[in-house]
Amino acid sequence: MSFLAALHPEIVHFPIALFVVYVLFEALGTVTKKDVYSKAAQIILVLGVLGAFFAVLTGNQAFTAYQNWDETTKALFNEHRTFANITVWYFTILLVFRTYMIIKKKFSPVYKYLILLCAVIGIIFVYETAEYGGQL
Repeated sequence: MSFLAALHPEIVHFPIALFVVYVLFEALGTVTKKDVYSKAAQIILVLGVLGAFFAVLTGNQAFTAYQNWDETTKALFNEHRTFANITVWYFTILLVFRTYMIIKKKFSPVYKYLILLCAVIGIIFVYETAEYGGQL
């Protein structure tokens, strides 16, 4: 499993980029009302969530593989892990809600703006996760 641990620093950049691009496509779809952007946002969000789960998996393996934790770095890791878990579950719930609204054909402009607002809030979690992870 140390193979997964070694992948963590490379893997984490994919969900970060995907979530940022997702928000951009969500904004484009909401503002321009073009379905192509909304569909692209859905696909990018799915990929971002999958990538985030893999990033958490590799991060947990990296924590287990590293043996030289002092109190400061352990505290940083705990903050990083907390925000990583919040980020993964936040975007997963957003994906489920967004998918449900599409399937039920209730993806109205009000919900589009609500989801866009939630997506922007989610980027704050991405930032905090990256901030603590970058300090490790």
